Amino acid sequence: MPIIPGQTLLFIDEIQMIPKAVTALRYFYEQIPELHVIAAGSLLDFAVEQVGIPVGRVESLYLYPMSFLEFLLAMDSDILVEEILSHPVDEPMSEPVHNKMLSLVGEYIAIGGMPGVVECWLETKDASRCFALHHALIDTYRHDFVRYTKNFQIKYVEAVFNEIPKQLGKKFKYSSIDGEYRKRELAPALDLLVTAGIAHKVTHSSGQGIPLGAGVDPEAYKIIFLDIALSQAVLGLDLAVWFLNPAQQFINKGELLEAFVGQELLACANPHGKHYFYYWQRNVPSSSAEVDYLIQSGEKIIPIEVKSGAGTTLKSLFLFLESHPKTSVGVRFSTQNYSLHNAIHSYPLYAVAKIISDKNNNLKQAIEKLV
Repeated sequence: MPIIPGQTLLFIDEIQMIPKAVTALRYFYEQIPELHVIAAGSLLDFAVEQVGIPVGRVESLYLYPMSFLEFLLAMDSDILVEEILSHPVDEPMSEPVHNKMLSLVGEYIAIGGMPGVVECWLETKDASRCFALHHALIDTYRHDFVRYTKNFQIKYVEAVFNEIPKQLGKKFKYSSIDGEYRKRELAPALDLLVTAGIAHKVTHSSGQGIPLGAGVDPEAYKIIFLDIALSQAVLGLDLAVWFLNPAQQFINKGELLEAFVGQELLACANPHGKHYFYYWQRNVPSSSAEVDYLIQSGEKIIPIEVKSGAGTTLKSLFLFLESHPKTSVGVRFSTQNYSLHNAIHSYPLYAVAKIISDKNNNLKQAIEKLV
């Protein structure tokens, strides 16, 4: 098949296998500017670390697992996506629609956002086949360790990989990992998993000003796994319970819901650069507090708490607002319906993308084009 500039899309997959091919992309730009070229690679950041990237010649985009809204679109539930994006935040969703949305969130948490698994679910509706795909993907990630890890590091990467799902929602502690390992051995292993896009750090920030990264404690962080369903599969959890009784699972799985919201925030982030997560914690005797996420909206900081079940106690969120006078509004995600109460804006779990799209017109237009 002839390659015709202006008509052909040239797709180069797994380009990181030949790092010099990354630098060669500049010549497509300079010598055949009419040709559209896409280069993709699951471990592309490692190749970029070796050879760099042609400045001004290549545009980078980061891809993540499918978001909940993309999951709905794949299921031809466009009308639900439109309802989420357009629904007023000061009006409750009708109860039948609200309950249907939460049921679909439970379905998404069980299936996850890996495209191959979502495709399997849409075509077969066979949960057991999807769960088998989860474990096949996990095995693939483990086999890939040798591609970016030195032989002596593999056991440390494996140990951290297995530990991350166990510590979802908690400050990550290397001391909790079974075996006679030391932090100086495990910390580089975690960094490799972060570079590979398998893990994402949520770093502690004081939240006192913009940018959030200016007030961080680099030694205090939580970890989000690549995909909410894969993290449960690593733990050997029974994912079928999300289909049987999702309401009960929402109550029992607060740490997973926190990871779900993090995965949604990541999917909604600017794809042109690597996204960095932040959270806030105050460790004062008899008055500790933690806010799950801090996000930046223009010059403002928005604190976010994720609550399982009813989630009526918001002590940490109120403490953050009291100690950060420049922040006027806090956000809660839970199974509850939309509501506004003083400085707290409550969103249901299915509406994570709404709060971002309401403040990011480019994202909203992109979703609307998909609809």
